[in-house]
Amino acid sequence: MSESSHQDRVLIFDTTLRDGEQSPGATMTHDEKLEIAAMLDEMGVDIIEAGFPIASEGDFEAVRDIAKLSKNAVICGLARAQLPDIDRAWEAVQHAARPRIHTFIGTSPLHRDITALTQDEMVERIEATVAHARNLCDDVQWSPMDATRTERDYLCRVVETAIRAGATTINIPDTVGYTAPRESAKLIEMLLERVPGADEIIFATHCHNDLGMATANALAAVEAGARQIECTINGLGERAGNTALEEVVMALKVRNDIMPFRTGIDTTKIMGLSRKVATVSGFPVQFNKAIVGKNAFAHESGIHQDGVLKNAETFEIMRPADIGLNATNLVMGKHSGRAALRSKMKELGFDLGDNQLKDVFVRFKALADRKKEVYDDDLLALMRDSDLDAEHDRIQVKFLRVICGTEAPQSADLILSVDGVEHRVTAQGDGPVDATFAAVKQLIEHDAHLELYQVHAVTGGTDAQATVSVRLSEDGKIATGQASDTDTVVASAKAYVNALNRLMVRREKTKPEGNLAAI
Repeated sequence: MSESSHQDRVLIFDTTLRDGEQSPGATMTHDEKLEIAAMLDEMGVDIIEAGFPIASEGDFEAVRDIAKLSKNAVICGLARAQLPDIDRAWEAVQHAARPRIHTFIGTSPLHRDITALTQDEMVERIEATVAHARNLCDDVQWSPMDATRTERDYLCRVVETAIRAGATTINIPDTVGYTAPRESAKLIEMLLERVPGADEIIFATHCHNDLGMATANALAAVEAGARQIECTINGLGERAGNTALEEVVMALKVRNDIMPFRTGIDTTKIMGLSRKVATVSGFPVQFNKAIVGKNAFAHESGIHQDGVLKNAETFEIMRPADIGLNATNLVMGKHSGRAALRSKMKELGFDLGDNQLKDVFVRFKALADRKKEVYDDDLLALMRDSDLDAEHDRIQVKFLRVICGTEAPQSADLILSVDGVEHRVTAQGDGPVDATFAAVKQLIEHDAHLELYQVHAVTGGTDAQATVSVRLSEDGKIATGQASDTDTVVASAKAYVNALNRLMVRREKTKPEGNLAAI
């Protein structure tokens, strides 16, 4: 590692908008991507992987516009080891003040079989594509996909080839989350020792969480000499997800005594960004998620409660304020005004425009009339519904009345607005939710399969809002919908309709031919 790379500095490479969006059902709109990118830039993320430009016209446009709007971060576009991919990535990122091309190829025996390339042929491909990228851009990152299952001698050979061809960052991905911390560290140590020129470039680590060790593997790699961590907000990503940005950043901050590395991240922005990503992706954060989960700073045990009251450090290794968390409940009700709501939402990470504030304020007033107490999480649920309705409004729930009880059949009387035209139907089912979903399907014919139906209470009490998550799959396309309401059946209908709206978006999204599986 050269002196100019700063031995104690760890670069944070966020791939929420690329790898995170590859989570089934997590497709984000163009405006949502731009908003998240702006928040990442403001937080101090060093590199933002904004997307996969050749994957679709929408991906290209998002990367291009993020590149134009970015202020501080390096903006990166992903490309396979193919010249058209690399040219398309450059076409998108060239607008950034600090552009980067990230190209990759699968180097393990399993992936070589897929590409039908011999070891020598793959080396030639790597040399040609990395050199082509470097001729376009001074900042080139290269990744040997499935590096942790690649033969060590061959891995050294391809890494050396990429460095000679002009790569400035070498990322070592644990594509399937197979490795363990000790292996992760030894792999980086081996490359630094054996590969000529390794001390002149930056090594990065990209860890998946299939065995629950992504964060541990990333930190082990850093201790061994890696100086870039690839991660996502909330650990979003394919299968079990990726290294979570909030986990590695806070681990480096809290345990600076044994890991004396620094980042440029403003940690007080973490909670707001976590909530925003959960909102737009439709993937709620699990309650016991490290750092950003609802229970991360909650204490139920009497012993723990007593200790925290006397000294918070007794059972808390970080402060809620360190991640921008407002731990107090909302002191707001039906008499609260717009200024108070705007201020509170800003504390929670949402800077509302006038039109958005107007919509959320109407919802807040309606909720305050129905609930005795309004909490932070209640407002976040309102914000989520506001965002979703604004972006996906071809189908809207206008009226729902259900008949349920001990005597079957249960029925649902439903009115949906479809492209501005209202349609009404009554359907029966095995329970109110089943009847409601049957009514929706009668009005909106589709072949989607219901893969997930999940309900959880946003806050406590019998008047609590219920948040419902629905996941639909159709012809390989997956869409997730979420909605909240004090009426669980109404929330279910809205979540189902929201998923259908997102499915329409997925239907329209086109992709090029070929295998676009990425690291």
